[in-house]
Amino acid sequence: MSEHRFILTAEWSGGLHGTGEIRTNSLMSPISVPAGLGGPGLGTNPEDLLLGAAATCYLITLGAILHKQGIEQLELTSEITVDTAPAMKVKRLIHRPRIRAAAGTSEAQLEKIKNSAIRAELVCMISKALRGNVEISVEPEIWTGGIQL
Repeated sequence: MSEHRFILTAEWSGGLHGTGEIRTNSLMSPISVPAGLGGPGLGTNPEDLLLGAAATCYLITLGAILHKQGIEQLELTSEITVDTAPAMKVKRLIHRPRIRAAAGTSEAQLEKIKNSAIRAELVCMISKALRGNVEISVEPEIWTGGIQL
C-alpha cells in the first residue's frame, strides 16, 4: 500500500474581508471570501476550490472509464449549491457530463456509457469524501450523430 502526501501552505491577513494566498506544488492563487458572500471576491475561495476538486476528480475518473470504451473526449459542467442559513453548508453537487458517442453506437453501448457516468461519481475519491454530507447527482448528456439521448 502506497501513501501520497500533498501539502498546501497559506497566508491570511484580515477577517472576513481579508485576503490571502495558497500555494501547492502546482498551484499558487490569491484567496478571499467570494463577493456574493460579503467578501472582497479576490482570487479563488473555498467554494471554487471544493467545486474544482470534485469536478476534476470526477472528470478524470470518468475519462479513464470511458477511454476503455473508446471515448476520448468529454465536457463537464459542475455546480455546487451553498446554503447560508442557519449556517453555511455545501448542500448539493451536480455533475453534468456531456459525452459524444460515435454515430451508430448501439443502445446497449449507450446504456453502458450512461452507467459509466454514474459509476465514475461512485468511485471518485472526492465524491467519497463528500458523500453523506452533500447531495451528489449526475445528469449525463450523451450525443451521437448530432442527436442528444
